[in-house]
Amino acid sequence: MSASAENLTVPVNFYRPDYHVKTPEMRSPAYVQLSTAAAITLGLVPGSMHRTSCTHCLNLLVTYPEGCRANCSYCGLARHREESRDYADRNFIRVDWPTVSYDDVIQRVLGNADKGQFERMCISMITHPNSDYDTLVLLRKWMQAVPHIPVSILSNPTTMKYEDLVTLRDEGADIFTVALDAVTPEIFERTRGKSVDSPHRWDKYWQAIEWAAEIFGPEKFGAHLIAGMGETEQEMMAVCQKMRDMGGHNHMFAFFPEQGSLMEDWPPVPKDQWRRVQLGRFIIDYAGGRIDDMRFNEQGQIIDFGLDADELEALIASGKPFQTSGCPGKSDEEVSACNRPYGDSSPTDIRSFPFALNAEDVGFVRRQMGGEDVGTIDHDQID
Repeated sequence: MSASAENLTVPVNFYRPDYHVKTPEMRSPAYVQLSTAAAITLGLVPGSMHRTSCTHCLNLLVTYPEGCRANCSYCGLARHREESRDYADRNFIRVDWPTVSYDDVIQRVLGNADKGQFERMCISMITHPNSDYDTLVLLRKWMQAVPHIPVSILSNPTTMKYEDLVTLRDEGADIFTVALDAVTPEIFERTRGKSVDSPHRWDKYWQAIEWAAEIFGPEKFGAHLIAGMGETEQEMMAVCQKMRDMGGHNHMFAFFPEQGSLMEDWPPVPKDQWRRVQLGRFIIDYAGGRIDDMRFNEQGQIIDFGLDADELEALIASGKPFQTSGCPGKSDEEVSACNRPYGDSSPTDIRSFPFALNAEDVGFVRRQMGGEDVGTIDHDQID
């Protein structure tokens, strides 16, 4: 649906990004943005997703016409895009995020529009003066209407106090996560700190992770980490181990250059590097491995995962380490409900698999780990 502000005579319940019209005034908590995958699952947007019928997590984003006030260099929502695109039209993790009435979202879930496939809902905060309060409003309303679907909070530590985390927990939030993204202080500063005129600080983010460990407890908090922003594999594993030692989990993303971001010309994470850190993260998070048992070369690349050959082979063959990592679903704590279909890659070259891998998929992954520059689809078999 497209609408101009001049012709708007009735409340707008849904807005699909359209770069050729003036966006309507839609703000949280009355409205939220949701991922394209969630919009397809709820029947708001027509379409289908390669080899998966839905997303198992309803990813929501608080929204305001004035947008996020941070300026992270890799993010499509960053403040520097104000001159080129209205906030509601900006792409984020590769896709558009339509804006919809929150009441409509709840009614559609209650009406089984997702066919019972949502295993989790996530409220993602942005850097905005109203984000903290509106997140709490959204959480309360969800817990009153749909308490059987647990809620994760993807937080904005920059604006939060200790008491805010306590309140979110007491109001029903199940898991609290922090989008640390950059895994060293230097990369954090270069991509989302003072260097790019952004308000985020490394120490504040780690403080929020420590608060989450205390307030939400083991297995109920996590950190988002982006691979491919200039860190070594050893540095990535060090943060994964620190998080696990604190009782949390690591939700890993492959860096993909977001169109319109300051890092749109930065190359995607190399495939062999990505597969190694995916496997290393899974070993630390779920297979009882430790960075102390791993070995790295002079470039900080993993050359030994610290497991015996049979155990390592079984993990790779399972395909689980290469599925999307995030907050857990109902049936398997090692498989994320937040499968984010194609949020960090295209269907022809899948980085985070939003479905269980078959033998052919694992074969492509093995070739990538071996250094071959191949995608994850056999073009010879396509008609």
